[in-house]
Amino acid sequence: MKILLTAVNAKYIHSNLAVYSLKAYAERQGTPVSLLEFTINQQPDEILGEIYRLRPDVVAFSVYIWNVSLIRVLAEDIHKILPETEIWMGGPEVSWNSREMLEQLPFLRGILRGEGEKSFGGLCRYYCSGRSFSLKEIRGLVFREQNGTVVCTPEQEPLDMDQLPFPYGQPEEFENRILYYESSRGCPFFCSYCLSSLDRHLRFRSLNLVLRELSFFLERRVRQVKFVDRTFNADRSRARRIWNFLKDQDNGYTNFHFEIEGDLLEEEDLELFSGMRPGLIQLEIGVQSTNPETLKAVRRHTDFEKLSRRVEAVGKLHNIHQHLDLIAGLPGEGLESFRRSFCQVYALKPQQLQLGFLKVLKGTEMERIAEAGGYRWKSEPPYEVLETPWLSYGEIRRLKLAEEMVEIFFNSGQFQKTLARAGQGFADPFAFYERLGLFCEERGWLSKSHSRIQRYQILREFLLREAPEQEGVFRECLVYDLYARENLKSRPEWAGEEGLSREAVRQFYRQAAKDPNLPEGYRGRDWKQLKSMTHLEEFREAVPGFREGYKCLLFTYETRDPLDGSAAVWDVTEKIQRQE
Repeated sequence: MKILLTAVNAKYIHSNLAVYSLKAYAERQGTPVSLLEFTINQQPDEILGEIYRLRPDVVAFSVYIWNVSLIRVLAEDIHKILPETEIWMGGPEVSWNSREMLEQLPFLRGILRGEGEKSFGGLCRYYCSGRSFSLKEIRGLVFREQNGTVVCTPEQEPLDMDQLPFPYGQPEEFENRILYYESSRGCPFFCSYCLSSLDRHLRFRSLNLVLRELSFFLERRVRQVKFVDRTFNADRSRARRIWNFLKDQDNGYTNFHFEIEGDLLEEEDLELFSGMRPGLIQLEIGVQSTNPETLKAVRRHTDFEKLSRRVEAVGKLHNIHQHLDLIAGLPGEGLESFRRSFCQVYALKPQQLQLGFLKVLKGTEMERIAEAGGYRWKSEPPYEVLETPWLSYGEIRRLKLAEEMVEIFFNSGQFQKTLARAGQGFADPFAFYERLGLFCEERGWLSKSHSRIQRYQILREFLLREAPEQEGVFRECLVYDLYARENLKSRPEWAGEEGLSREAVRQFYRQAAKDPNLPEGYRGRDWKQLKSMTHLEEFREAVPGFREGYKCLLFTYETRDPLDGSAAVWDVTEKIQRQE
């Protein structure tokens, strides 16, 4: 009996925790299970061919909003070429409308609803025992009998988290990929737009077990581990013990990502964070809106003033990447309200700001609110909002333009100095990104893919149109940002000629090669090697963050900021022998 679990991920670097957990649970009870992972960027024929090659007796798909359309097509084609194979689905995109899915897909045998490990384990026993008992004895299933009758069995009881086996056995299979890990299930909050609010059973994995499993990741130097706990610091004391463990056991390499409630952070957490290696952890904080009435309407309780203080305090530590989220399209929030939310969150200076759009997910309270309130949203996944009583479709398009510009120019971290200077000429940050989006739309650039270097040129052209009198300042800022990220040997035309003479550059590097205080990674190098590993640039205008007037800066690429990847920058003006 060949049973195959199949995942179709959004990107190659992602792994699918759900299928690994199902596989580990089934195999612990003695049922061998095969597993295949693909991405939505692969050709459907390639995926179909790989599944056909295994010729499974049973295939089960993990289904989400980003892959449901592809999986529906794949499942139908599998039924055509392997008609005896029984096809099952599970996951959030099919759990809340299981009967409807069975009606739409007549070739589908059944669906696993909700938490899947015990249901999948029972399914494996059913097939491997030669179907010696009835599917009706397995909780958490919606399936089709041979006569076409649809049967819905009772929901599974919430699983004790300690009953879950550790899903990862061979981490070398995940080299350069993100591993997902859960130390809890359920959520203590009731946000109307979120599927996690439907699982009221907040459960934790035993702390000793969690610490042992985190040691597994640390010992094997996994690149990044993302906790999928919906609110990691719901139990603040427990979260603190895990953070303390990671701080004490830090291997100097692995990064851990957490989704937290920012206003639950306490002074003790900030003190703990202050002693962490830069890049050890990163925090994702869902702000969603700063409008109190909007938050109340979606049953979200956030103290934004306290959250702001905590985010700013973490930012001052300069060692933790912060990712803040906003959602456009929530009840009671029109364009001007969202603009205020955006500007207030932008002012907190996170490393990333995700401007997302409401998805009216099946089974959520938001679906009922939207239906009653005259919302319009897309019929197909990801069910994104098109219009609300407070936002027209035209206004959502304006937000989309700003969102794309934020993603390209702010979240990339490539243009920090330029954005800091450019934003001074606009009414607010939102106005800057909206105008930039309109500029790109006018030129037909939104539908094209641009290289990182081309983006500097796009931003330069926009700034020259908006404030041509500041051309020199903007050029300096762009040059700074360019060399802070790129050790280029071919200088862009717009950057102008290098100001320092070749002789001045040679003299600087010859002296630098003799400096006993060189950072590690540069010691023992001759001057030509140092020159190839760094970049020396002369500036005559004001670059934000540096003293006014003439300056020479050295960009060193062996030592980069662990939060944004920027080169370390040194003011070496006094060491340059200028030739007048």
